Amino acid sequence: MKKALYLATALTLVASLAACGGNNDDKGNSSPSNSPASPSASKEPASSEPSPSASAPATKVDLKVFMSFPRFKDQFDKYFEQFKAKELAEKNIDVTIKLEMPNPDQAKQILETRLASNDAPDLFTLHANDIPTYYNAGYLDDISSQPAIATLYDSVKKTVTYDGKVVGLPLESLSWGYLYNQKIFQDLGIQPPQTLDEMKAAIEKMKANKVTPFLLAFQESWVPQLMTALSLGGIVSSEHPDWIEKMNKGEASYADVKDIFNIIDLVMANGTKKPFEVGNEAGATDFANGKAAMWLQGPWNAETILKVNPDMKFGVAPLPVSNNPAGTMINLSTSTTLAVSPSSKNKEAALDLLNYMLDAKDSSALFQELKFNPVSTVHQYEAFPWVNEASTYVSQGKAYQDLKLPNGVTDEQAKLLQSYYAKDVTQEQFIKTMDKTWANAVKAAAAAK
Repeated sequence: MKKALYLATALTLVASLAACGGNNDDKGNSSPSNSPASPSASKEPASSEPSPSASAPATKVDLKVFMSFPRFKDQFDKYFEQFKAKELAEKNIDVTIKLEMPNPDQAKQILETRLASNDAPDLFTLHANDIPTYYNAGYLDDISSQPAIATLYDSVKKTVTYDGKVVGLPLESLSWGYLYNQKIFQDLGIQPPQTLDEMKAAIEKMKANKVTPFLLAFQESWVPQLMTALSLGGIVSSEHPDWIEKMNKGEASYADVKDIFNIIDLVMANGTKKPFEVGNEAGATDFANGKAAMWLQGPWNAETILKVNPDMKFGVAPLPVSNNPAGTMINLSTSTTLAVSPSSKNKEAALDLLNYMLDAKDSSALFQELKFNPVSTVHQYEAFPWVNEASTYVSQGKAYQDLKLPNGVTDEQAKLLQSYYAKDVTQEQFIKTMDKTWANAVKAAAAAK
C-alpha cells in the first residue's frame, strides 16, 4: 500500500462497487476454470516457413521494472520468467528483466528521484491516488488502447483513468478496514464493533481475558499511517464530506477532523509493546501467531499471514471512528498500479509485459497466489473469504472511496504518527504541521501545471 503511504465486488473494490450498481459480481465469485488463451498466446496456423527463432538471432532487450512490494519478489521473478519464455517463443525477443523492489517506505522517494533525473524505469508501480501528480508531470504513458485494458472491470478502470485516458494497470484493488482474528472474537463472544463505545467495551473484554487488543508495528511509517487513512476516511465521509475541497482552498484545518485521535489514541494505548522494533513482515508473523486480536492493516498482507499460519481465519471489518455507526465504513481503493514510462526505449517489450500481467491463461494463478482480488474478466478464481466479508458492508452502503490527498500529505502523516506515539509531537503540533504541509502541496501542484 502500500503501503502507506499509501478502491471492488468479490474483488475488493470491484466487489464493492458492484453492490452500488456494478454487474461484475459473478466474475469475482466464479470457480476456477480453464480460461481461453489470450490472442497473443494463440497458436498460429501451421506453416512451412521457418519460425523467427530458427531464421534469425533473437533481439536482445533489457527492461527495467520498479515495483514497491518486495515481499512478492519470488512470485514476480517466476512470473517474469514465464513472460520471457513467451516473448522469445512468439516474437524472438530475448528479454532481460532488471527488477528493483526497494523497501516500501523508501520506494516512492526513490522512484520520484529516478523520474525527475530522467532515469525512469520502463515500467513502475505507483498508488492510483498519485496518478494526477505523475500524469501532470509527464511520467505516465497512455495505455488506453492496450488489450489488457479492455478486460478490466469498469469500476476498476475508472480508478486509473485520468484526463480521459487510462494511464495505469491496476494490480491491487481492495475493500479494506482492519484485520481481526476470528477465533479470538468467537472465543470471547465479540462481534466487530460498530461504534467507538462498542470498541472500548470489546477492548476491556479482551484485556480481562489476557488478550492484547491491537498489534502495533511502527518500524515502517506506512503501517501506522493506515490509522490516519481509516480514521480520516470515516470522519470525512460521514461528517465533513467537503473537507478535502475546503482544505484545497485553504478554508479548513485538521482541527475540523481532530476526532480522528479518538480511535488513534485508543489503538495506541491498547497495543503490543515496543512497536518500533516490529516492521510489517514481523507484524504479519505476530498477527498470524495470535499475539493480538486486531491489526490496523489491510488484506494485502494475506499472503504473508497465511504463509506463517495457513489455518488462520481472519476477517476484515470497518473501523469505528465515533459513536455514529454511519462513520464505520469500509475503504474502497485501487492501490498498487503498474505504469509505463513514455520515455521507455523498449516500448514494445514493456507493453507486452504490461499486457501479460492480465494474461488470460496465466494471470489468474498469479493473482490467486498473491491473494489479490480479481480486477479483470480474465480472472477466474474464487473470491477470498475476507473479500466477501468486506463486501457485505459495502452492500449495506457502509463504504467510501479512498480519499485522494495532495502529494506528500500521506508521507508527512506517517512520520508524524510515529512521533505522536513517541510523545515527541502533540495533537496541536500534528494539526499545525499537517495544515502547513497540505497548503504547501497545493501550491506546489499549482505551480507544476
